[in-house]
Amino acid sequence: MSEIPGDLKFLKSHEWARLEDDGLVRVGISDHAQQQLGDLVYVELPEVGAQVGPDNGCAVVESVKAASDVYAPIHGEVVEVNSALDDGPELINTDAYGEGWIFVLRPDNKAELDDLLDPESYAELIEGEED
Repeated sequence: MSEIPGDLKFLKSHEWARLEDDGLVRVGISDHAQQQLGDLVYVELPEVGAQVGPDNGCAVVESVKAASDVYAPIHGEVVEVNSALDDGPELINTDAYGEGWIFVLRPDNKAELDDLLDPESYAELIEGEED
């Protein structure tokens, strides 16, 4: 299992959120999730300006094995998408917590981040899945 960065928060559905210095929240899928999916071949990005939240999928990642919805970890407005994924979805496979980010949102309420899993709790979650 790869190292989980300490500055991230997680959903049980394996999305991560990083609060940036400018108050925006960068979102991607965990290294564990990309390993489970296998080689990614396509990413459907959300629309800039879309209002998103944890209730509905706002992006899709497709691998040779499966397609999976990506959920926003908190409510907010999409302000940027990682267009590099259009030509290189494998960035998620090679750098899930860095260059493989999927979108950035302007949070409606940053306090929602407090309800997400911290890295230790997420590590326990994925260890439980592997049992």
